[in-house]
Amino acid sequence: MTMVVPRRRSTALNLANLLTYGRLAAVPVVVALLFWPRDDTARWIAVAVFVAAAITDYLDGYVARTYSQTSALGRMLDPIADKLLVAASLLMLCADGTIRGWSLWAAIVILCREILVSGLREYLAELKVGVPVSRVAKWKTAVQLVALGVLIAGPAGERVLPGNSTLGLVLLWLAAALTLYTGYDYMRSGIRHVIDDER
Repeated sequence: MTMVVPRRRSTALNLANLLTYGRLAAVPVVVALLFWPRDDTARWIAVAVFVAAAITDYLDGYVARTYSQTSALGRMLDPIADKLLVAASLLMLCADGTIRGWSLWAAIVILCREILVSGLREYLAELKVGVPVSRVAKWKTAVQLVALGVLIAGPAGERVLPGNSTLGLVLLWLAAALTLYTGYDYMRSGIRHVIDDER
């Protein structure tokens, strides 16, 4: 008699991963809305989509931990989705002049840190070394997402709350400062493993 082994449900379609897919799908939507002619409705829709995507950044991790839905696919896609959302939003805001002048350096710092840390994580993964996310890094992500949400509102936000853009730029610089701190922390840890590996 042949025993029928029940098929395991694919982890690719669990709730945690679906939330991550949603964040990935939000990236082109936000970009398209920021391409729109200077229209308040498009800006507010872009803010709504961005905020929903940012919330999934917290929710997918919570769901994965609470309901044991962690997977290799989720661990790979989660940081990719985060970085795409941040990088695409920064580039669009620089392109339309919302971020300009000296504040461009804050955007450059954030983008460079994301690239450096991604490369470092990939290298350390080959050494089977995990890079834990520090509490400061979590605060950095939160400030960064709030800053981008405020800046995406742009001129539409100014009409509701005068000084909105200034607030967004101040938060962006704060995020850049936290980015430098956490980036240095990761690099110091990574270089130690690189030196140990060379030995």
